[in-house]
Amino acid sequence: MVVRLTEDKVRTEADAVLGLSALDGKDGARSGTGQITTFNQLGFQGVQDKPDGWYLPSNRNDVALVLEAKASTIPLGRPQAEELLKNIRIVNEQYHKTVGLLYNGDDLRVFKNLEEVEAPAALQAVGYYLGLFNENGIDKDHIYELTARINNCLHFEFGIKNLYHRMIFTACALVAKRYDAHFVADGKVDYSEFHQVILSTINKEMLRDKRQNFKLNLLGDVFAEIKMNLNVNSEDEKEQAHVRELIKQFIEWVTEISDCINSDAWRGEDVMGIFFNEFNRYKTKSEAGQVFTPEHITDFMYRILEVNKDDRILDATCGSGGFLVKAMANMIREAGGVRTEKAREIKDGQLFGIEYDREIYALACANMLIHKDGKTNLEQMDTREETACAWIRRIAGGVWEKDEAGRYVYRSGGVTKVMMNPPYENKYGCMTIVENVMDNVPPNTLCGFILPDKKLEKTGKAQKQRILKHHRLLKVIKLPEDLFFGIGVTTSIFVFKAGVPQNDEEFFTCWMKDDGLVTVKNKGRHDVYGRWPEIEDTWVNTVKKQSGDSTCKWESPKKHLSYQMPVKPFEITEEDFRRTAMDYLMFQQGIDAKEFDESVLAGVYAGEVSDDGENVTISIPKDDKR
Repeated sequence: MVVRLTEDKVRTEADAVLGLSALDGKDGARSGTGQITTFNQLGFQGVQDKPDGWYLPSNRNDVALVLEAKASTIPLGRPQAEELLKNIRIVNEQYHKTVGLLYNGDDLRVFKNLEEVEAPAALQAVGYYLGLFNENGIDKDHIYELTARINNCLHFEFGIKNLYHRMIFTACALVAKRYDAHFVADGKVDYSEFHQVILSTINKEMLRDKRQNFKLNLLGDVFAEIKMNLNVNSEDEKEQAHVRELIKQFIEWVTEISDCINSDAWRGEDVMGIFFNEFNRYKTKSEAGQVFTPEHITDFMYRILEVNKDDRILDATCGSGGFLVKAMANMIREAGGVRTEKAREIKDGQLFGIEYDREIYALACANMLIHKDGKTNLEQMDTREETACAWIRRIAGGVWEKDEAGRYVYRSGGVTKVMMNPPYENKYGCMTIVENVMDNVPPNTLCGFILPDKKLEKTGKAQKQRILKHHRLLKVIKLPEDLFFGIGVTTSIFVFKAGVPQNDEEFFTCWMKDDGLVTVKNKGRHDVYGRWPEIEDTWVNTVKKQSGDSTCKWESPKKHLSYQMPVKPFEITEEDFRRTAMDYLMFQQGIDAKEFDESVLAGVYAGEVSDDGENVTISIPKDDKR
């Protein structure tokens, strides 16, 4: 049964969600809803129009809001929008930044000043709309510059030789900044003071949440273990002044990056993706076999797996947390922003990660904590082992029960999507990890793995048969050959449906030959020409429709388990024909082609070459025995 709401009912419901009446008088703002209050009464002299809702802050440089409510039977067309725009113009006489909401209980239209903008379909708390004017974008180049300065400073000035220690040192500073650590950048702070501020801030926050406490405790432990070659405790005043100046610069850089992370313009990849990519370009693969995923590919996989704000995401080899941060950013954006109740649900119970390496795990924890998420379910485990499998079933995998044969059977709840880039080498258990993940997530879960192109084909026969007996390969998207430049591996995205047997069903394949990125000296691969967004959209549509590009084709699992590169057509040139004909004539004359070539080459070096326009003559000296 469809409920028809009167305009009064819609206004009342809007007030309950927006919280306008509750905000009245706070910080001097005038806020509320109703049908009897005129703009004149709200301070707009001589204007007798009556808004349905309003938020007017005392500081006129801040963002104002005006609401236009309609009965649910009235569609939100052009005439209704014009009523709202008229009220926005009125408010704009005193406020340069005004958000307008047109709402009928079912549909919602949102305007920034006089321009309509995209927003969540569901009405949000007023704070979300006030934050719309903060989306001014982030200067990626500047963040790269800051991160490079930090890395070079820690590497060459402080003498922190270990790459991950440099990353953890910076990450801990950002975590402390996220928890409002008081960093003084006046050039008078020595290293011991700076170090203590970070540790004390982290330790103080350990009193809050148990799971969060463990992560912060681990961060503190790893941070305390970091050693540097610079004598930060030198008694020499000149050396101390140098250290204080380095700390001043470091604090300024960290503060700028922290401000960007806290900006509403952040989309997950814009800041931390840059941060980790900059550090990792010095070491593309770790001792534990991790290959860190370029941030534009994390976004691409998010889209081809059709992840949404209600999904529960697992990355069982999460590295520094790139996939989880990307998923969190996109899901929260779809939910209406960080100020929504749904955002808290996403952080608390929709993101799951496992990482084996202790230092990388510390980075993953820091990555999530920096982004105001202390409750994401991250665990330090080995996904090759049953302990991790049991955790996936228990925490991330919903309700599982053993059947009569002792095999675990899925019942309800759990993970809905998997996004992973596992370590590639067999010694790190690449395909064991892949199989364990699919065996322990609920049936029909879409799983995306970035793997070497031929990894599945080269897997042992028994394991390969076992995987295809229980899980179905749906798609293989070959990625650009230079994506992981420097490590000599070409990769593809393998998309499986867990718990569904292959049954010899064909799978779709295609090849993204180019992602538009180019290699920049000392900076890795970047979208210098802004080509990636269009390329990404094209390939998302290609994968979704499973057509639209000449590389698209279907493969039988009986024949192949990878994208098959096109066979180059046989071609013969006129030069090839002449060379073959010459070889045949020399054969008929009993001339050894190899010896002849050597003689000609010797003549070129030792004799004279003349060219009359038609013939080339090589004169070999008489005393040359050749």
